[in-house]
Amino acid sequence: MLIGYARVSTGLQNLDLQKDALMQYGCEKIFYDKISGAKRQRPGLEETLQYAREGDTIVVWRLDRLGRNMQDLIQIVNTLNERGVGFHSLQENLTMDKSNATGQLMFHLFAAFAEFERNLIEERSAAGRAAARARGRLGGRPKKYGSKDIEMMKALIDNGTPIKDVAERWGVSRTTIYRYLEK
Repeated sequence: MLIGYARVSTGLQNLDLQKDALMQYGCEKIFYDKISGAKRQRPGLEETLQYAREGDTIVVWRLDRLGRNMQDLIQIVNTLNERGVGFHSLQENLTMDKSNATGQLMFHLFAAFAEFERNLIEERSAAGRAAARARGRLGGRPKKYGSKDIEMMKALIDNGTPIKDVAERWGVSRTTIYRYLEK
């Protein structure tokens, strides 16, 4: 049986591309996560690994969807091999088979390249943030409310309006109101 696993890093990203590719390849069951690959606990991946039986093959759209670093990828694939479960990555056209030395070598090479690519992205992102800071941009989300809004919030609370009502009026949580009042 072909079992698919798809992952995106955030809930705002879309799994459709990966799911479509996995279904087209012939996966009968597809599990997924909307969580960073850096997280150790990925419920969809855990379900995938528990569901797979000897003779099955786990298929991913791209190698970096399974794990974020080489050590993690190798550990997962070695566990699959020990259980007699195959592994295939569509984009790299890579099939891992414990009995195939060439397949093992190719897997390790692709895993190293995937980790290298991830590290390059991190380096470029850090350089971009540093360049923005050097130009005076601190980053982060712009403030939603100005000083007049904050003054009005404080006045309402000082006059006895419950925080809950103030939060509802501005359409935010009570925690947000407290955070603005602390500043």
